Amino acid sequence: MSRVLVLLPTSSYRTADFVAAASALGVDLVVASEEEPPLDLGDRFLRIDCGDPATAAAAIVDLADRTPIDAVVAADDAGVVTAAMASAELGLSGHTPQAAAATRDKLVMRELLGAREVPQPDFEPIHDPQQVPAMSFPLVLKPRTGAASRGVLRVDDASELDGAYSRVRRIADDLGESGPLLAESFVAGNEVALEGLVTVGRLTVLAVFDKPAAPQGPTFPETLLVTPSSHPPHVLAELERVTSEAIAALGLSEGPIHSEARIDGEGRVHLLEIAARSIGGLCGRSLRFGLMGSSLEELILAAALGRKPASGRQPRASGVLMLPVEEEGVLVEVRGVEAARAIEGITEIDIAIPGGTRIEPLPEGDRYLGFIFAVGPDPDEVGRRLRKAADLLAPVVQPVE
Repeated sequence: MSRVLVLLPTSSYRTADFVAAASALGVDLVVASEEEPPLDLGDRFLRIDCGDPATAAAAIVDLADRTPIDAVVAADDAGVVTAAMASAELGLSGHTPQAAAATRDKLVMRELLGAREVPQPDFEPIHDPQQVPAMSFPLVLKPRTGAASRGVLRVDDASELDGAYSRVRRIADDLGESGPLLAESFVAGNEVALEGLVTVGRLTVLAVFDKPAAPQGPTFPETLLVTPSSHPPHVLAELERVTSEAIAALGLSEGPIHSEARIDGEGRVHLLEIAARSIGGLCGRSLRFGLMGSSLEELILAAALGRKPASGRQPRASGVLMLPVEEEGVLVEVRGVEAARAIEGITEIDIAIPGGTRIEPLPEGDRYLGFIFAVGPDPDEVGRRLRKAADLLAPVVQPVE
């Protein structure tokens, strides 16, 4: 039986989905994480520190010396460098450590994309709050290593820069960053996300999501995603071309990728980000592939093992709405879930944060209350169903004294 090790940080939403995928494929799964998940894994758990990729990769290599491992996969950003280092040491398929590391430092990523003239926002490292960027306002200020839009703030003019810098700097410090923050020009337009697999450096597009309610600032929570995209074929072809150029610029070679881009009023694609992993949170549950309805996680594991994954996204329109945290405090409960589940086309509602948990909105926070999933005859109807369900949900939050 093939054995796959999946890096699943304690904060990951995706443990159960990868366990189910491994079972569906008939492969043995080893979970590597900071803390053992609430599953009966027995000796199929490896404790690692996701914040120390070199030591974590060495632990994986040591495990492989005792029991063979056929693939190493990262579920989230925190594990991509470790997975790449371990895979390289073991001679397994995967993105190179250099490419994975480039996706984890947004300044390095921007510089590499710029060297290959990949269309992207203007950017500039910001070393102190008195440094006024050369680019015009509005701009976006962010940490270089964050994820899930944590620490990302829109700045409309120079008068806001000092306060925004201090706020983002505190978040960057909490992430363990030193050095400059990153300023990028704000690109107005429609936002899209592309899900893909890279094989020998070549991109296969699995799905393109539209983001009909993409935020314009001051913070940028992920919200509504629907697929298939409603953009015309020539725009989608340009998105694929730009993403392929980014893959080449960073040296991504084997494994999943997730890219995000904005399409301006003239139809030009500006790459916002590319990651060496699949879509985050539980959003992959909105996708099914092939005649048997394989999950995204099944595709990722199959590809890592060199198997031919299920081909073709199922054509039915689908989508997911992520529920942002809008109020700081202690979550008591989320009311209205059963009424929301009763809406036609709603397939699942997963409240991901248990009652009694302290929550915090963006930009300081990095968690979502939960995820709503829907299907429908077309993407617009999927979006309407998701919004209707979200309107019925009422989080009860107790203020913290």
